[in-house]
Amino acid sequence: MHPLVAPAPALEPTELVRTARHAVLTGIGEEGQRRLNAAHVAVVGAGGLGSPVLLALAAAGVGAITVIDDDVVELTNLQRQLAHRVDDIGTLKTTSAARAITALAPQTVVTTAAERLDTDNATRLLGDAHIIVDTSDSFETRRAVAAASEALARPLVWGAVQEWHAQVTVFWSAPTEGDAVVLADLFPLGTEGEPPSCAQVGVLGALCVQVGGMLAGEVVKLITGAGQPLLGRLAVIDALAGRQHEIAIRSSARATEVSA
Repeated sequence: MHPLVAPAPALEPTELVRTARHAVLTGIGEEGQRRLNAAHVAVVGAGGLGSPVLLALAAAGVGAITVIDDDVVELTNLQRQLAHRVDDIGTLKTTSAARAITALAPQTVVTTAAERLDTDNATRLLGDAHIIVDTSDSFETRRAVAAASEALARPLVWGAVQEWHAQVTVFWSAPTEGDAVVLADLFPLGTEGEPPSCAQVGVLGALCVQVGGMLAGEVVKLITGAGQPLLGRLAVIDALAGRQHEIAIRSSARATEVSA
């Protein structure tokens, strides 16, 4: 896959030192680190999945991050939402997450939007980002994020977690290589239903960290051009059984072209 983001001219000396272990990593190197520095990533949700994604992207040296969430920190969040602390209870998650990002990576520019993303504001909130990460927990929001990502032709790094199970993939309506794959190829409109909440069935906190790391890894690969993203492939994780496998996602648009 071609790198998505052109490299920044140079890194500040402190950032060179902070990210030195990336500079020697195959597939990233000094140029890849400058690509990360030039990148802008929008993350929808600062909860169980969003927290580790935000921290991992900041640690990786992503230069600009937009955090979108309208919720406040609650005590029950702290079992899995690692960007927040006990002192943050009652605080907007965007405020708490921005504080954590800045403490970890002061050079990252953080923009916050303390509002629920929907079809009316999605393009405004996501339009400036190179890559969009969806960690939201309702299909109404997921549909709005997907529609905006497709209209903007931005890659959408997508994850879901429930109980002991999780899914991770990449959607992209205009990839630089391969066939376009979008959310409707995995969940045709009207077929997904609404999953039960974490309060109803629970969620393994450690699995949120694992999946958040995978999502951040997909972002890093897309920005730098390293490896192969999960475009057209759904990673399915069963943490209780200790198993992971992949399911191919077929592009419905491609299938229509072939049959025609």
